Amino acid sequence: MSSLRIGAGSAWWGDRIEPAKLNAEQGDLDYLCFETMAEATISAAQVRKRRDPSFPGYDTYLDDRMKAVLPGCLKRGTKVISNQGWINPDGAAQRIVELLREHGAKGKKVAAVSGSLITDRIAALGGTILENGAPVASIASEIISAEAYLGAEPIVEALRQGADIVITGRVADPSLFLAPMMHEFGWCADDFAKLGAGSGLGHLLECGAQVTGGYFADPGFKDVPTPWDLAFPIAEVESDGSAVIAKVAGTGGAINAMTVKEQMLYEVHDPANYITPDVVVDFTTAALEQVGSDRMRVTNIGGKPRTPTLKVSMGCMEGFIGEDMFFYAGPGALRRAQLAKQILQERFRIVGLKADDLRIDFLGLNAIHGEASPPDAPEPYEVAVRVAARTKTREEALKVGREIDGMAVSGVAMTGKRVPHQDRAREIIGVWSTLVPREKVAPVITWYES
Repeated sequence: MSSLRIGAGSAWWGDRIEPAKLNAEQGDLDYLCFETMAEATISAAQVRKRRDPSFPGYDTYLDDRMKAVLPGCLKRGTKVISNQGWINPDGAAQRIVELLREHGAKGKKVAAVSGSLITDRIAALGGTILENGAPVASIASEIISAEAYLGAEPIVEALRQGADIVITGRVADPSLFLAPMMHEFGWCADDFAKLGAGSGLGHLLECGAQVTGGYFADPGFKDVPTPWDLAFPIAEVESDGSAVIAKVAGTGGAINAMTVKEQMLYEVHDPANYITPDVVVDFTTAALEQVGSDRMRVTNIGGKPRTPTLKVSMGCMEGFIGEDMFFYAGPGALRRAQLAKQILQERFRIVGLKADDLRIDFLGLNAIHGEASPPDAPEPYEVAVRVAARTKTREEALKVGREIDGMAVSGVAMTGKRVPHQDRAREIIGVWSTLVPREKVAPVITWYES
């Protein structure tokens, strides 16, 4: 194959579904790739599974996404690659098989790629925590999930064996898009020039609408046409690793040098050394050229040999957060909010709140920049008071909501209070990182057929 059309289907768990459906139906795609994870996604799934054994452990929007795109993909022959398997790729694959059968699609091969979860042995691997240098063993009792970032190779192997759909657990975002390039173009795992180019393109695609004008618009400064109708990007990839970034014609948004550059540098600490499991990408050599309306040609992204280690993301239980909010409006809103803050500080002292951290912020004034907020900012007409405490136990966290409830009738004049919900305390999942030798992680491919 000399060229390949790869489309994005999602950029995270909560992403919109309509643009994926549009790509499946009108994108004329060879592959549709879904990225549905954040750093804490698998840890959060483990926590939910612990609370609710009936939770299947895969993307909660799996049905919605697959039902939206399968008709278009089956009609076009588009293959699907997705990390919606979370902590249960096999369960997700089995569910996809059921959906394929509901669509009358017989004989479709679904591959589940697992092996990224190494929770049971991460402490024994003897690594150190990247963020603070402490041994991983020092947090062993708090670890609820540890997953290595797999690369493209197990997906490539699944495609080589005839997979129509590949569903994975934790796989590095660009690797989901690199895999079809490696498979279709026959790129070798040590051809780092090609892999760098492909992974760089994967990085441009994996955040979905961010490269087509999403998370870009700034009215009057960076305007985007009809931003309510953003499409997800499509890469028209050539076998040499060059590509045109495009979108379905007639949709809103924009693809230009600014949108592409912003996404190219997004979450990249060192543009010359963007580390993925497959290759170290070098964006400093990239060349961009506008070749049409909403069409950007990307060439010369570089690549360097991959590292001998894989990154592991570890989710740890780190206590609880108690949080709630109330409101003031009209003249004197800020004065009333300031008195409310003083009242709450004293009442938390009276009830003996044991908090590792306590914040009482005024939304619209200082909640984002904190102490760096300008002292002479104009007084707002409305103030939302957000109160949050970080505690060791749920019982302490619940004290926040109880004291805020009291502000309704034992607080300041004209306090606006939300209807309290049952539980205003949530567990904190801290995310830490380490490195493990790549040979310690063994991907497994399991097959299912509709």
